[in-house]
Amino acid sequence: MSPTTDDRPRRLPFVVLVLSVGTFLMGTTEFVIAGLLPEIAHDLGVSVPHAGLLITVFAAGMVVGTPVMAIATLRLPRRSTLILALVVFALGHLVAALSSSFALVLAARVVTALATGTFWCVGAVVATRAAGPGATSRALGMLLGGLTVATVAGVPLGAWLGQLSGWRGPFWVLAALSAGAAAIIGRFIPVDERSEAPSVRAEFAALRQGRIWLTLSAMTLLMGGVLATYSYVSPLLTERAGIPTAAVPVVLTGYGLGALLGTTGGGRLGDRRPLATLFAAAATTTLVLLSLTVLSTSPVAAVVLVTLMGVTGFAATPVLGALALRFAVSAPTLASALGGSAPNVGIAVGSWVAGLALTSPLRQAGPPLVGTVAAALTLVPLTALALMRATRSETPPPQRGSAAHQAVGAGTGTPDIG
Repeated sequence: MSPTTDDRPRRLPFVVLVLSVGTFLMGTTEFVIAGLLPEIAHDLGVSVPHAGLLITVFAAGMVVGTPVMAIATLRLPRRSTLILALVVFALGHLVAALSSSFALVLAARVVTALATGTFWCVGAVVATRAAGPGATSRALGMLLGGLTVATVAGVPLGAWLGQLSGWRGPFWVLAALSAGAAAIIGRFIPVDERSEAPSVRAEFAALRQGRIWLTLSAMTLLMGGVLATYSYVSPLLTERAGIPTAAVPVVLTGYGLGALLGTTGGGRLGDRRPLATLFAAAATTTLVLLSLTVLSTSPVAAVVLVTLMGVTGFAATPVLGALALRFAVSAPTLASALGGSAPNVGIAVGSWVAGLALTSPLRQAGPPLVGTVAAALTLVPLTALALMRATRSETPPPQRGSAAHQAVGAGTGTPDIG
């Protein structure tokens, strides 16, 4: 793999693509359940709102379980951890597909969420190590691209399969695909070459860095604002913009494609000018959401703005993830795990507040206004990061050949802002 003149690889390593396939499966299982709720509720003898707990417990499992599993598996070889996560992921789907008990399906969802969180936090570290310091954001952008493709293609295909074969069909397919992905990862992910044993104490010590918490706060606010709006975008499109219900999936596909463009473009720009990219993403997202609040009575404006919301809202995510990994230096696993939890916290809180706004006199304009405020508040931690010279090390550079130097050189660094 030949470098460019600015030391950035022209292509990402193949292992990053392999890991993005895994994130595609994880994203599909997280979101496809929404399209299967009526069938699940009918088959298992519960109400649709009660079946909605399958979504809630998955999100809770991601928020709480991801950092817990990051520590629990810290001393395991990373390749083994990824394979184990996919095997547990497959078994969780098999249990759900074979069960006639809602409680057992609910428990399987919790286990699946833990496997998903484990795969994400370890996969992010492996991908960025393989990509190198000049392509950290790009590598995370590709991993997030797997999640985005899941919303664009995996979820609709899963819902379609569920209509043909019943809700258990997608679970069988996901189990089979994840087992295949485990075999591929076992073949292509290199064996760990750690210079020293991982330390739980070092992982927690890394969290003393205030810059990590500022980064996670920005991630929580921005993704919370965007996805709070997205959670209630259907009533906004149909009741406020007057778009036919049948056309809503097309609009949402535009949003998904925009998000894919945002993660890809943001990853590329973020490796060169991380804070500049973050400020631009937060500011434009705020403007887009504010425009959606005001102009969404126009069908054309609503469609364009929802697509732009995907582009601008997701452009910051790989850059924020890369900064969190860099600030953690030689102990990135827990920081990566918290980077997976932070957006889910934003989603949970933002969606709850947006739901309250939907029932207020603002009606359908309420959720995008909530999103506007959250996106605007993202500028606060970003400003603090800029004032702290966030992309520069606060400690003297480690001596060449030391463990810390090797860790940074392996892929957790990002270049200074220009």
